[in-house]
Amino acid sequence: MTSTTPAQADLKLEAIVIPVSDVDRSKKFYQDLGWRLDADFAFDNGFRVVQVTPPGSPASIQFGTRITNQRPGTAEGIYLVVSDIAAARDQLAALGADVGDVFHPEAPGAQFDRLSDGQAGGPATDRASYGSFATFRDLDGNAYLIQEVTHRLSGRVDSTATEYASVNDLVGALRRAAAAHGEHEARNGGAFDENWPEWYAAYMVAEHHGDDLPK
Repeated sequence: MTSTTPAQADLKLEAIVIPVSDVDRSKKFYQDLGWRLDADFAFDNGFRVVQVTPPGSPASIQFGTRITNQRPGTAEGIYLVVSDIAAARDQLAALGADVGDVFHPEAPGAQFDRLSDGQAGGPATDRASYGSFATFRDLDGNAYLIQEVTHRLSGRVDSTATEYASVNDLVGALRRAAAAHGEHEARNGGAFDENWPEWYAAYMVAEHHGDDLPK
């Protein structure tokens, strides 16, 4: 008699609850940032849940009444991953978010602002993936950590698929592939590479999955 091991159940992180003091004010704030309004359900027992989703994100934020015992403004360390930290920071600021300057940690964990020093202004050297940050807070003080990720570490994505969550992510990948391909052509005497579509595709797939990039 043989036994089979059941497939591991998918556990998809889809929503994070944050505490706010004024639901309608927070709803307007996040909508003004361009976050999609997914739900606003209110019930006779005082329970209300609002769900919003950041552009390009597979996960959402929820807030409301009778939804959490946390004090308003105490959520922190919520990651928002972007492909261009400077552009994302400037856009959020233009939309009214209380967003700080771009920085990079010079000490492990300094991005969480729990050390007396260790943060340096500007993006990481050579714009190293995972190395550049900015922070912003909502109207209650709930804190988000914006992180620039361009090249995923190996094993961090589904090895069977190459997908981009938004047009902006795809455009960013194409721009990085174009820049790298220009260097590739220069190393080969500057001759036009007729196989550039294949090179682009190989570069973008490798970058997305954290594999060695083509030269």
